Amino acid sequence: MRKRFLSTIALAGVAALGLAACSSSDDGGNGSGDGDTITVGFAQTGSESGWRSANTESMKTAFSAENGFELVFNAADNDPAAQITAVRNFINQGVDAIVIAPIVEDGWDDVLQEAKDAGIPVILEDRTVSSSDDLYASWVGLDFRTEGVYAGEWAAEEFGDTPTKMVVLEGTTGSAPANDRADGFNEAIEGTAIETIDSQTGDFTRDGGKTVMEGFIAKYGIDGIDLLYAHNDDMGLGAIEAIEAAGGVPGVDIKIVTIDAVKDGMQALVDGKINYIVECNPLLGELAAGLVKDVLAGEDVDKSYYVEDQKFTQEEAAEVIDSRLY
Repeated sequence: MRKRFLSTIALAGVAALGLAACSSSDDGGNGSGDGDTITVGFAQTGSESGWRSANTESMKTAFSAENGFELVFNAADNDPAAQITAVRNFINQGVDAIVIAPIVEDGWDDVLQEAKDAGIPVILEDRTVSSSDDLYASWVGLDFRTEGVYAGEWAAEEFGDTPTKMVVLEGTTGSAPANDRADGFNEAIEGTAIETIDSQTGDFTRDGGKTVMEGFIAKYGIDGIDLLYAHNDDMGLGAIEAIEAAGGVPGVDIKIVTIDAVKDGMQALVDGKINYIVECNPLLGELAAGLVKDVLAGEDVDKSYYVEDQKFTQEEAAEVIDSRLY
């Protein structure tokens, strides 16, 4: 299976090349747009985090009327059944293409087959599915496992052979980022003295992270937790609120490593409340739009496009925070 890795610097150029392709509603589906307008149904997960909001804005901007699209948008509020229903509605509407950010990996076989039977190509963005890859045209997103490895490598280097009690705030159960970020992190800390004493889902939300962290603190106390690994910034930010409310000092009493690098998370890193952040770039809209146009124009595309992520210490975050777009 071919994979293409895109650096952050190369994103704009690759997106521009993809957007240079042309298509009309005659290239796939029945299309409800006029002339060369491409009607696209986008099934988003919801609005659970700052990362997701930035991702949605990127998609809406890329799939705009100015760029030749009519976007039919649905956010499923992290309900997998509702998201599958939304995709079926797109098929019934006869859109030209469908873009999906799958909430969970499993359960997609039937509806993806329905889209294929209807002649409507599907592009996956951000998250992946466990279905056969012949049921979708391409995928663009991040290497979640590598993100977990990066976070785990920092933890292993920071704590070395020191006995360390760690708690984990997991992402949405069954989602690709939660699964892969856990696997990558665990791989990186294997053989170290870091012990996971508890791990629960906070569903990628700030409120979820705060609530779960409150439970961890009630169970183990501030002094009983050395390290927190949060699968995204928003859960880490919620945990910071819980730590401070309990009289602890986040980043000092409990070291924190998170993934995403959204603005609020990066500010917490600059302020010393988070100790290390691994990026997950949400600006995937232009790449997804370029893939839609290429697929509808009959161009060959790779099955997977991975966007490389950066890593940030406090000092590195301070250098770039003012110039970042999310």
